[in-house]
Amino acid sequence: MYNLPNFIHTHFGKSADELGDIEKRVLQKAHERKIISTNVNAVLSAESSFGQRIADGIARVGGSWSFILTFLAFLVIWTVINTIILATGAFDPYPFVFLNLILSMLAAIQAPIIMMSQNRQAERDRLEAAKDYEVNLKAELEVLALHQKIDMRVLTELTSLREDVARLSAALDAKRI
Repeated sequence: MYNLPNFIHTHFGKSADELGDIEKRVLQKAHERKIISTNVNAVLSAESSFGQRIADGIARVGGSWSFILTFLAFLVIWTVINTIILATGAFDPYPFVFLNLILSMLAAIQAPIIMMSQNRQAERDRLEAAKDYEVNLKAELEVLALHQKIDMRVLTELTSLREDVARLSAALDAKRI
């Protein structure tokens, strides 16, 4: 195939011992002719705990327009009931102290859950970036190896053509004499 230490030094600018784990793994996969890409979402889904899946679900629902519109409708209904319908016997009269307590508790619970989900999304993004780097590195190595093979093939063909031209030239010179 090619001289691996020379290939590494030429294309990475360092010796094989100086390569990082990712580069070594990519070189090994390239040498074995195995794929390196994986489905990041499937890997993270398989490794996620029950709590992490719940946090993702809550963040997905809490960050949707349907949740916002439903919650807005709830607030309007709460306000209408406590100001118009139950004007004299409202269970939460204006300034809606009980509603403020409920909203504060909801925000206190929802914010850390959404932050947990955002941390998982950041982890997913880091994993995707690492996988993209590995795939890109392997693709570059494969392209470089192909260039090297083509260069060797062209060099072989050129050498063969030069030998043929020299032989033909010698044959022509022999006929002229």
